Amino acid sequence: MPAPLVRIETTDSQPQAADVVVIGGGIVGVFTAYYLVCHGLKVVLVEKGLIGAEQSSRNWGWCRQQNRDARELPLSTKSLNLWDRFAAETGEDTGFRRCGLLYLSDNERELEGWARWRDFARTVGVTTFMLSSTEATERGKATGKPWKGGVFSSSDGTADPSKAAPAVARAIISAGGVVLQNCAARGIETSGGRLSAVITEKGKKVAVLAGGAWASSFCNNLGVRFPQASVRSSILSVEPVEGLPDALHTTEVSTTRRADGGYTLAISGRARVDVTAQQLRFARYFVPMFARRWRNLAPGGVEGWRSGHETLRRWRLDERTPMERMRILDPAVDEGTISEILRRARNLLPGLAKAKIASRWAGYIDSTPDGVPAIGEVPNIPGFILAAGFSGHGFGIGPGAGHLIADVITEQTPLVDPVPYKPERLTGSAWGKVAEF
Repeated sequence: MPAPLVRIETTDSQPQAADVVVIGGGIVGVFTAYYLVCHGLKVVLVEKGLIGAEQSSRNWGWCRQQNRDARELPLSTKSLNLWDRFAAETGEDTGFRRCGLLYLSDNERELEGWARWRDFARTVGVTTFMLSSTEATERGKATGKPWKGGVFSSSDGTADPSKAAPAVARAIISAGGVVLQNCAARGIETSGGRLSAVITEKGKKVAVLAGGAWASSFCNNLGVRFPQASVRSSILSVEPVEGLPDALHTTEVSTTRRADGGYTLAISGRARVDVTAQQLRFARYFVPMFARRWRNLAPGGVEGWRSGHETLRRWRLDERTPMERMRILDPAVDEGTISEILRRARNLLPGLAKAKIASRWAGYIDSTPDGVPAIGEVPNIPGFILAAGFSGHGFGIGPGAGHLIADVITEQTPLVDPVPYKPERLTGSAWGKVAEF
């Protein structure tokens, strides 16, 4: 069952030339295209399926600073401001609200970790509030139980995954950019060692920005090795209920209020690892990460192999690609996980006891080995910018990532320091004819 998604109308007419082609219509791709259009560039956004139809509409919708990696925190903080500014600039509604995020726990070690992060955050101007047992129990009264403590990040919030990316795409069109749906990018051409054109299933375009869940297989077709792995996560939504927190995280289950008054329910980190050729190829990069998460990860099946997003097969630019065979990644739901999520949610929040399931879906969350996205130019292909591996954080930091990429392309002062995100950090090895990062 696909996740809820607002569908938008786009043109089938392709311009003869463009300054930049953005490949992928997820949240990072649309914000990149939006900020490039704001810089006055001629931009074409190509999406093999529908805008926002993959992980950008299948996530929780959290836009947070709380517990971010120190390298990602500046981008997270800037992104929150950009979510606000986007609505003011365009009048488009992404569903963004600074409702605050509530974390509750009975685990002393977890609470100590949150307190350490709170102390670190203060050094960079970010405020979060540790909650005493009394305060946590009051804020978490919907659970009907006492808590040892918690944390409340008042300036954080949520946006609506079903309509955020489509709203930004509409803004791109209104500002003069071109958005093409059902138009897959097949590859690139170079001239004089620099990117000169993007080949789509419908013709050529000039210049490119690459990103998305298919990034590693796309890079592989160019002779570039990009370590990336995906896990299949299943979540659900229930019909509207009253009296619950807007956004709540516990080790048992996490809940997020949706625009219609319903709630998205999930178990943080719970996922299946579907074996693919790409997973096997990059296993040495990801075994340490998967080992740390062994309690929440379980072996998958052949779902990922069938989907084709982690293929090692190469294709010619004049033939049908895996992206055209699988327009939208809509993997099978793990029914066992769905049942466990619902059981835990009803145990934690009595108000959900009679709430009916409205929808359930699964999606692939792509990661880098260190859990921080790769954003920057691929050194051996000048003009080819990679933006991928957002490791489950891409929705919340999408505005900041898009702004940063646009800054890099237009040679403006970057929104944040781009160095921590450079792709080559992932191995530290020299770039050769076939790059590995």
